[in-house]
Amino acid sequence: MSFLKRIVLTTIPHKTYASSDKALKLPVCQTPFRKVARTLFASAALLCGLGTTVSAQEVDASESPALPSVEIKTHPSWMMFDYQMLSVAGLPDLDLLGYHIMTPVNDWLSLGLGSYAPVAMGEYGGFMAFGGLAHAQVPISDKMFLTGGLSFGGGGGGRSTAQSVVLSGTGGYVKGYAGIGYDFGRVSAGVNISHFKFINSAIDSTQANVFAQIPIGHQVGPFGRYGENFSLRGQDTFKFRAPSILSVGLDNFNQINPTGSFKGTLRTVDVQYTHFMNDRAYWFFAPGVGYQGLATYNQVLAGLGMRYSVSPRINLYGQLGLGSGGYAPALIDTGTGLLVYPKASAEFKLSDRIGIALTSGYIMAPDGTSRNMTYGLALNTHFGSTQPDGQTPTEGRYQGYRFSAVNETKLSSAYAGVDRGQLNLLAGQIDFIAGDYLYVPLRGAISYEAYKTFPGYGEVTAGIGLNSKYSADKPLQVFGSLQGGVNVEGLIVRGALGVNYGLSEDLALRAAASQTFGQDGYRSSNIELGVTYRFSRFTF
Repeated sequence: MSFLKRIVLTTIPHKTYASSDKALKLPVCQTPFRKVARTLFASAALLCGLGTTVSAQEVDASESPALPSVEIKTHPSWMMFDYQMLSVAGLPDLDLLGYHIMTPVNDWLSLGLGSYAPVAMGEYGGFMAFGGLAHAQVPISDKMFLTGGLSFGGGGGGRSTAQSVVLSGTGGYVKGYAGIGYDFGRVSAGVNISHFKFINSAIDSTQANVFAQIPIGHQVGPFGRYGENFSLRGQDTFKFRAPSILSVGLDNFNQINPTGSFKGTLRTVDVQYTHFMNDRAYWFFAPGVGYQGLATYNQVLAGLGMRYSVSPRINLYGQLGLGSGGYAPALIDTGTGLLVYPKASAEFKLSDRIGIALTSGYIMAPDGTSRNMTYGLALNTHFGSTQPDGQTPTEGRYQGYRFSAVNETKLSSAYAGVDRGQLNLLAGQIDFIAGDYLYVPLRGAISYEAYKTFPGYGEVTAGIGLNSKYSADKPLQVFGSLQGGVNVEGLIVRGALGVNYGLSEDLALRAAASQTFGQDGYRSSNIELGVTYRFSRFTF
């Protein structure tokens, strides 16, 4: 049976590892609700600096390590890419490349998160959509399988803000599909018939779309042990594999002979996940959003790079990214949205884990006129082993995370003294646990309803948070955070108070109330309800 099929036909059992004292047994998922909620968020772990993979076998009973043995939970998952060309009433066709991270709920259903962006048709630079995905897959032979699914979320775009209303409607979208695929071993591929519709818009299209799937299973540890150390002594088969880096940077685009109506400097916040394939070569995934010049300009890039170590503290990086992005071609002309971005950076490591990098590059739109010299500053967090490649670490540490997926409702909002009413958003937030009481949140949200009659309202924020200490015996955990960021009106500040109610060590219900303030009198009062997935990863 192929590797992919073994993933698809497997639920998510948790393994048992033995130590010299006792067996460390992790509970198997007990209820359908817990399975669904767990797998909704397991995929987000892949985007949060989680590139280290470890393996463990039973520890020799004769050994008595000072530290307890590592506990590992395995989550199968995979990436799915799909491509479709949509017919748009009264406008040129629109093509969308989708990319989704999915994890199985049972032997036929998977859930995931993903996005769609244009690459090669029309003038839709900056059009973008984000949402969730439910994907069904049933084998009909050793190699062939049937597929079907439903995707829902929000987004929008167009050549101008006026055209975006025609093209994207309220900003909410629904996509349904069914088809057939073939398992080639390491990759499976196939074709679907899909229907893609943006609510109240010119996009209401049925078409064929092709897809490919790549297995990317990953492993996590128990959330309750975050901050603790563990031992790998006696585990002779342990192999350290590729480290990774999570970078948060500020980038500045100096336009060269701009033809769009926006002539100024574009400033963006970028998040890049870098995963090394060996000691030097890496691949990366990097979304970005504008915070000044064109608020909520957006782009998504992926590509390859190389690292050269000048000294233990100084690293040089060079990379080439391809992707899609923009705002509206009438303001900044990225044409179809296709972007090419060669970029270099020089990093000085303040410690084994943290580095500061100066960046510079040249980003261009081959199908548009946008050409930009870039420069910026990034904070790099290194994950995985700090030992030389090929050496086996003997000890490690659990790093805690929380990922929350919620529906956020703005009960009231106002801008420039005008009431803007109620608005619903889909939001995701990753919390980096920095201690028993301190965490660092990174949040993104997109509306599936129109704001000021226009689609595509979004927010990106980051900041600092405090929470009560986690206890397995006390399901209620109180938290509060203060975050700064950007929405479509410009810079914002957001304060939130809420609670997590634990259903298990790794799963909790989330409820919060927040207040947002921004430029030119923007304000909103918000409530959010959702689910939080709690886990830890391994650092060495």
